[in-house]
Amino acid sequence: MPERGDRGALAGRKGILHPDEQARYRTLRRLPVGPELAEVIDWYWSVRWDLRGRPPYIAEVLPFPCVNVTFERSETKTGGFVNGVCTTKFVRELTGAGETFGIRFRAGGFGAFTGLDVGEFRDRTVALAEVLPDADRLTGAVLAECSDEGRRDVVETFFARGLSAPDPNYDLVLRIVEAMATDRDLTRVDQVTERYAVSIRTLQRLFRRYVGAGPKWVLRRYRLQDAADLLARGRVDDLAALSAELGYYDQAHFTREFTAEVGMAPAEYAKHTLRARNEVTAKMLPRGTEIPEQFR
Repeated sequence: MPERGDRGALAGRKGILHPDEQARYRTLRRLPVGPELAEVIDWYWSVRWDLRGRPPYIAEVLPFPCVNVTFERSETKTGGFVNGVCTTKFVRELTGAGETFGIRFRAGGFGAFTGLDVGEFRDRTVALAEVLPDADRLTGAVLAECSDEGRRDVVETFFARGLSAPDPNYDLVLRIVEAMATDRDLTRVDQVTERYAVSIRTLQRLFRRYVGAGPKWVLRRYRLQDAADLLARGRVDDLAALSAELGYYDQAHFTREFTAEVGMAPAEYAKHTLRARNEVTAKMLPRGTEIPEQFR
């Protein structure tokens, strides 16, 4: 089983669009997974919001190529759900008050754990009861717990009973996906097939079965996440150079793809996130203090 790679970077804000703005409307926590389930689960997470008396907020995410199992209680829905890989921008309207506790499986982990074809869940959310036995009992037990730690304990006890023997195909998929996530020199599928000595057809078949999306899409999603993260942090001075670094033919190609996925051009996104970051920074400083240069 491969090591986790750059877990610190992946556990940060990457994938969250407009992260400083989002932080004003909801709280996000991540909890580590225990060693018994670390082969298939990345981490646990929780989101809580209370917007009663306030306008709804539209939260946006460029999701990772992972399945999430969620347990939710809100004004719009309550229950347990399997959320397949989302190949477009994920948009959720937060309204009233609510909470979600989630299990983020490693890329391919849900398929390895359940034996199911994850491609069947692509861009779909289905009731957990349609997928796992005793799902209703599990959902009730999770939502009955008040703390994230208690919910994690319930989930780990339940899922530890279903662990199966190691799957060499899953191990290969996991190594490839983690390389895609952390190695920015990997920008084309042919580089992947050469490095791991697999055919394109085999790679596509494995990715559909375990990941739920094709290798080309996974590469593109990771690079777009890199771009959005760098732009949100104010780390980009030259869009043409960034486009080349991420493997795009030219800046125009990158701009078109970024705009199609995120909903605004890279320069516009950078300005929007800069304003939100400055507003957050200003609130943290004593009145009359000038905003430091690095946050401008």
